Amino acid sequence: MISADSIPEGYREAVLFSILALCWGSSFVAIEIGLEYVPPLLFAGFRYAIAGAIVFGYAAVVSDRIRPVGRAEWTAVAVAGVFVIALYHGLLYLGELYVSGAVAATIVSTAPILTVAFAGVLLPEERLAPAGIAGFALGLVGVIAVVQPDSVGLGSDVAAGAVLVFGSAVAFALGGVLVRPIDSALPIETLQAWAMLVGSGVLLGWAFLRGESVAAIELTSAMVLSFGYLTLVSGAFAFFLYFELLERTGATQVILVSYAEPVVAMGVSWIALGHLVDSLTLVGLVTILAGFVVIKRDALRSLLRSALERRSTTAP
Repeated sequence: MISADSIPEGYREAVLFSILALCWGSSFVAIEIGLEYVPPLLFAGFRYAIAGAIVFGYAAVVSDRIRPVGRAEWTAVAVAGVFVIALYHGLLYLGELYVSGAVAATIVSTAPILTVAFAGVLLPEERLAPAGIAGFALGLVGVIAVVQPDSVGLGSDVAAGAVLVFGSAVAFALGGVLVRPIDSALPIETLQAWAMLVGSGVLLGWAFLRGESVAAIELTSAMVLSFGYLTLVSGAFAFFLYFELLERTGATQVILVSYAEPVVAMGVSWIALGHLVDSLTLVGLVTILAGFVVIKRDALRSLLRSALERRSTTAP
């Protein structure tokens, strides 16, 4: 695990959360930069081949099993690898050929809402309540505000890119729901490592079918920095933080990173590329966040109550 002993106890979760949001939010801008020099699917495939190998080594150290056993565990690996790694990143990288990293991050922030919607349809015990439907509708309104179809045109490259990015959020959410009913005791570190390796194989096969060539890669300093950052920082290191934060706080708080990522992406995009998002993009992000709050209001209320109780017990 990433050691957090040097961080004061009362601030550890907030610091880990902030670093994770910075790593994953900035990755959208790093992708935007790297796509100037590397074909999209090769870019994603090579990134996760290396990151998967690193996480696999980490899993070998911290977990009691490094290999799936039985049909259920291999099915979980396949679902996570195909949907959460390959389809999510493949569609995201293709979409970022046409839309900025900040816009892509905002559209991807619908993934938690889509997860609840898919769970309500596919898992009988999680049927969507009226408030959930309202939250889902708010999320879609937020995406429309970000894309602004009236101004860009439904047949434009920007609209096509937005559809691809939204498809990546759909793939991520659907994969997360499909893996839930699978009876698997595989440690999360091992599952993530195998999913990365399987996903990278699918991405590289997809790149071959699409006609992408290694010869098309331009080896520049910007490309090396982008690829290295995405592989080592936003990939391997960020997942170590994710495991640490998941163990400390649970899934609900980790999901909230999705709503910090677009803010980070907007800031990094402005600093690194001089790009500013318009007011409708900000309105879209707030609307998507509102939809999530409506859906997860009980869990968020419980999370806030727990945080206040911890603070009161640790106060001098």
